[in-house]
Amino acid sequence: MRGFFLFCFIFLRVISVFPQNSQEPSSSPSSPEREARKDDVWICMSADTAFYRSSGMCFGGALAVAYGSGVSVGFKAAYFADYVSKTDVLEICFLLRFYIKGLEANSGPYVQASLGQALFFRREEGLSIPAQWGMISAGANAGWRFLFGKVFYLEPFISGGYPYLFGAGLGAGVRF
Repeated sequence: MRGFFLFCFIFLRVISVFPQNSQEPSSSPSSPEREARKDDVWICMSADTAFYRSSGMCFGGALAVAYGSGVSVGFKAAYFADYVSKTDVLEICFLLRFYIKGLEANSGPYVQASLGQALFFRREEGLSIPAQWGMISAGANAGWRFLFGKVFYLEPFISGGYPYLFGAGLGAGVRF
């Protein structure tokens, strides 16, 4: 638990280093260049599925928070429930996302890498922190962000990695 708070503190410190709006002078305060260069913070909730081991598909949800246009850094927490083996999984990962359209993009196709920790809980034993056992979680996502206006978006995606084999999901979120 102490590690999670340390992770959140470091993440917030890293984000606070980056300015929200560029203060570079331009010929017009509302020029299209200033509008395009605005970095953003985005929050996404998603419904996910993942194929863990031989027990079959696990279903769950995730919350991701990140900063940046074109290249985003952030973290993601996901919880999956396996109703066959009665094992639940909590993943807490750093994420790094690249939009294929370029450094100014905040919509369209993207690829994302994640690295963190997966904690496994047996449902019969109850959820206990720390978990009985855990392992490294690493994966890659490919998806597409569809903007609705300037603030809201939907993201269908597919993923592959370890300790899960593959997965898919649909996210919805907001940009600031």
